[in-house]
Amino acid sequence: MSDRLIIHGGLVLADGESQARLADLLIEDGALREIGPPGQFDTIEGARQLDATDRLVMPAWVNGHTHAHGGLGRGAVADTGLEGFLAASPSINGQRGLADLALSATLTAAELLKKGCTALFDMTSEFPRPTVAGLHAVARAYDTIGIRAVVAPMMADRTLYQAYPELLDSLPEPLKAQAAQARAADPQACLSTVRAAAQDWPFDANRVRLGIAPTIPLHCSDAFMQGCAQLSAEFGLPMQIHLAESQQQAVFGEQRYGMSLVSHLNRLGMLSERLSVAHSIWIGDNDIDQLAQAGVTAIHNPLSNLRLGSGVAPVRRMAERGLRVGLGSDGANTSDTQNLFEVARLAAYLSRIVGSDEARWITASEALHMGTANSAHALGWGDRLGRLAPGYQADIVLLDLAQPIYVPLRDALRQLVHGENGAAVTHVLVAGRVVVEYGRLLTVDESALRRQAQAAAERLDALNAEGRHLAQALRPWIGAFCCGIGQRPFHLQRRLPTH
Repeated sequence: MSDRLIIHGGLVLADGESQARLADLLIEDGALREIGPPGQFDTIEGARQLDATDRLVMPAWVNGHTHAHGGLGRGAVADTGLEGFLAASPSINGQRGLADLALSATLTAAELLKKGCTALFDMTSEFPRPTVAGLHAVARAYDTIGIRAVVAPMMADRTLYQAYPELLDSLPEPLKAQAAQARAADPQACLSTVRAAAQDWPFDANRVRLGIAPTIPLHCSDAFMQGCAQLSAEFGLPMQIHLAESQQQAVFGEQRYGMSLVSHLNRLGMLSERLSVAHSIWIGDNDIDQLAQAGVTAIHNPLSNLRLGSGVAPVRRMAERGLRVGLGSDGANTSDTQNLFEVARLAAYLSRIVGSDEARWITASEALHMGTANSAHALGWGDRLGRLAPGYQADIVLLDLAQPIYVPLRDALRQLVHGENGAAVTHVLVAGRVVVEYGRLLTVDESALRRQAQAAAERLDALNAEGRHLAQALRPWIGAFCCGIGQRPFHLQRRLPTH
């Protein structure tokens, strides 16, 4: 017998392109079978019932870019730019065992679910390199808590100081000697790990699937990036890269490759519909055209972009030129939250500060579409997530219309995107299964999770104290170096579009 659920009495916002309307939903075997007028499914016997009276019913958010390891790194990132953060990353994420990897993923997933997000693209990190056991630990955590995920090991075969040789040369002794001791992972070992994981993935790939993430072009040799692309093609793995997140990356990319980072990736054969590019701030019109023509998805991460001072992505320009744009929270260490409601609002509002042409602002409709249907494409699930429509998975969020931001109610979509912060979330369903009920997460003991997280943070901080002190000593030197690079004229600046 099929498993049926009827959600009745709600105000349904099916997607970013529709008006909210009173309707009932019939869910069967985890998928949405039909949306009908109120009362249409009353004669169906034996179905479970969920009363959505005075609730706004929306498709769940899809997080197009985050780092689950950021869950245990919350509060550890100083007021620094991207390169300063990268220099400190080993001291934030180091010394973690399998239990720590699983705990951090659980923390991230718990916050996402409670804020109405049921799927994430996780560029997960394990030092010094990924292992099959580590990937399984993260995937198992997601499977247990009941969230969908792409688990993509973040990998590189160059250190920050190999990516920026001038940075290393700018450091005084003994900081230069200490920084020079950093070692990147063995590229063949990384690729072999992903291959082994792909050949024997023990999880339901419709819920938790494997991906691959060569982290930053400058941090990866050409051969390594091509090896990642080959694995992506061979096993159908979603692939994600941090692209042109900082001005420094754009400057050194042109210096190293004699062309933009996007053109270099295109030359290597990296661009495809399986690829998503996070941030994509320092790119020009020709770059956008190349990405769009290849079917790539760009993931806009406004919270971390502002937190790290990286800049504002040219989102309207991307949309105008046919590039699909999704939304991401980035990690809780660099965004301080996993709240897609905040991400969507900021994505809409930031478009207003870069120009007075109202026709080019990101609308509420576009922001919701970006954070649902468009992000789902990056995860390889664009045909099943991000909308409330027959055949799509029943990943659904219910919001309390009695909350102040909906009183009085005139435009549910506008009030949702511009005013909601997740406080109104009452129920969250994944494949028709209720995982959040009246704001309470049903799949994990949150009190125990908090205790475990605090104990782990204190233990890891003690273990990583030496590395943290080195990162603090390096910060002013890295900041000065980046400021100097930011003052350089470079070819890309003459190609950058208005937003």
